[in-house]
Amino acid sequence: MTRVVRLAGASFGLALICLLLSVCGLRAAQPSAPPQPKRPGPLLSLDRVFGGEFAGESLSLWHWRDDGAGTFSFEAPPESEGKDAPDRDLVFTEAESGRKETVVPAAWLRPLGCPRSLQAQDFSFSSDRSWLLVFTNGKRVWRQESQGDFWVLNLKTRALNKLGGDAEPGTLRFAKFAPDSGRVAFVHENDLYSQSLDDLRITRLTESGSPTLLNGVFDWVYEEELDLRDGFSWSPDGQRILYWETDASRVREFTLTRNTDGLYPSTTTFAYPKAGEENSAVRLGVVDVDSASTQWLAIPGDPRNHYLARASWSSNGIDVLAQQFNRAQNTNRVWLADSRTGEARSLFVERDAAWVDNENAARPFDQGRQILWLSDRDGWRRLYAVSTSTGASRLLSNAAFDVLSVAGVDEIQGWVYIIASPDNPAQRYLYRVPLSGEGAPERVTPKASGSGQHGYQIAPGGRWAVHTFSALDQPPVTDLVQLPEHRSVRWLRENKKLRENWAALRKPRFEFLKMDLGSRGALDAWAMKPPGFDPTRRYPVLFYVYGEPHGQTVQDAWGGRSHLWHCMLAQQGYVVVSVDNRGVMSPRGRDFRKAAHRQIGIQTVADQAAAARALLKRWPFLDPKRVGVWGWSGGGSMSLNAIFQYPEVYSMAMAVAPVADQRYYDTIYQERYMGLPSENPEGYRLGSPITHATKLRGDLLVAHGTGDDNVHYQGTEALINELIANRKAFTMMAYPDRTHSISEGRNTTRHLFDLLTRYLDDHLKQKRR
Repeated sequence: MTRVVRLAGASFGLALICLLLSVCGLRAAQPSAPPQPKRPGPLLSLDRVFGGEFAGESLSLWHWRDDGAGTFSFEAPPESEGKDAPDRDLVFTEAESGRKETVVPAAWLRPLGCPRSLQAQDFSFSSDRSWLLVFTNGKRVWRQESQGDFWVLNLKTRALNKLGGDAEPGTLRFAKFAPDSGRVAFVHENDLYSQSLDDLRITRLTESGSPTLLNGVFDWVYEEELDLRDGFSWSPDGQRILYWETDASRVREFTLTRNTDGLYPSTTTFAYPKAGEENSAVRLGVVDVDSASTQWLAIPGDPRNHYLARASWSSNGIDVLAQQFNRAQNTNRVWLADSRTGEARSLFVERDAAWVDNENAARPFDQGRQILWLSDRDGWRRLYAVSTSTGASRLLSNAAFDVLSVAGVDEIQGWVYIIASPDNPAQRYLYRVPLSGEGAPERVTPKASGSGQHGYQIAPGGRWAVHTFSALDQPPVTDLVQLPEHRSVRWLRENKKLRENWAALRKPRFEFLKMDLGSRGALDAWAMKPPGFDPTRRYPVLFYVYGEPHGQTVQDAWGGRSHLWHCMLAQQGYVVVSVDNRGVMSPRGRDFRKAAHRQIGIQTVADQAAAARALLKRWPFLDPKRVGVWGWSGGGSMSLNAIFQYPEVYSMAMAVAPVADQRYYDTIYQERYMGLPSENPEGYRLGSPITHATKLRGDLLVAHGTGDDNVHYQGTEALINELIANRKAFTMMAYPDRTHSISEGRNTTRHLFDLLTRYLDDHLKQKRR
């Protein structure tokens, strides 16, 4: 499953809530607060939550210029104000002054005979900035619109041409310029091609592409769980291309049936390796763009029982740095391979008794002589510098806290910027550490900028950053800051309307809690209490849960529409709570994060139940007869396990798109955390909700999309059979042909949350046991 704050698998459910039900953002030094109403503002309703009233503004499509001096973005010209979907100019904005210059007028991007300019979904410049590449007409491939049309604009002659020759519209993927600005490479129907920019001549670089043999792109499980989509890159000299080849011919296929497309159903069949089943065989090759001959890299190991999770060119343009995980994903071996001969040597190895995280991009610095590397080998996730010649590592972040990510590098001044939060795992701040390794980490985010989550998109060179801030009770704002002083230069998005509407509400009371559970340790939680809270009353309590290793719900950040829905419930008299059990992706050290190893659905749900008991004891105003739980994807699985395994605690559960049987989920995610089914059969049995369905005593709602390619509806059908066989009453809502997000089609998301709200009112708010 994929990263949360980034989306996917059982973790994808949490990421989907953040992405599909959210206006995501993170906070900067706050602009002046809007005037506060004299009286409490109006209450929330579903119409308000899912209307446009609380939609936030975010930066439109933009990129830093390669020298870091400013940004390129598509912007509507002033004269188009008030028009629907106007054509947009490509504009350069200088960071220092804010001065804007139109680089490409919209008229230059209007194909011959077309009334409108291209509606760009992404863009890039050639290295000499003489060509512009524009992606448009995007079509969804699983999670993202990564297939479409690519156009190139000659900025000197203004000639605009579509790439791909006579290829069908909307069938090209991941086009990118060669470093020498002479060619573009792309994938079409699972083969690699290069196209000359001068004469548009196309050269086919691979011949083996088929529905099961993929060149330069990936199968479903690599995309979902390793976040790999674009599977090729140019060599620094522009003469060769490194690419992945994926052979899925022996992977068992799963079929999705769409019953509502027409009079008769249609089907989609794709390779999907379930836990314990055979994977695709994946290898790395380097193709010469003139001869179209490929040199395969001789990285040892069974290609179906190892994962090539990352690969990149070294700065010398000859060697390839490749990361190879074993099937258990507790060993990551980094190889250095010669692209001319294919010969590979082991550079260094990262091991862990549980699993090794697969998100190390191995960022190069020092002219490629070193890479940045994250490892929790000593109990904290620290930053290291690793030599690309010897594999020797040296510690850079010499402090006892987790580094969440690398935000940027300033090699001239000798600093690397990192995201961390040493004192509060719900928050995020910018720090910097010396590339020399000498000296302690320094906090860059000023305390005056506010407590919550700060996110940064740092320019090349590290002088400027787009900075976004939010908190649980504060919508996002975005400004441009100068580093390392963190001087705010100008506001980019103040979200004034959103902030005014938020300020006018009668808001819940927000609290962050530390819950001491004895031998289980202390768990983090947040709670929303109703406005006008009365401690002498008894309130129903709803727990919002995710609880699996690739997500974290207890975050001091704006949560968009899902957050507003929880606020609406609090206004209606619910206490809403979320708890991070051991094993979630929280910056609390290696042992906390990896406590879920082989324990998903076992220790994880036991932590949640223990927290619920502790809170009921701590807060006597919570009604122990009205305790509910809800979640999506992995959170849906946790909700099922909670009400099945702890019926004395939970009286109601709502499970959206749950994994009912862990054996039904994919190899990479499920085996990473639970091992292979053949090695851990009891863990799979005890962690799967379907095992405990016979214990259901309370009220249960299950909702699932029948077209879910990620967490298959098949698992929910198996659960339904088990509940029927044991004469258990429950409520079921199937959303025809909807995917894991249950968002496709008119009013689908609104319908789902109507359903959830009514079910809460009927089975938790009003009901007494």
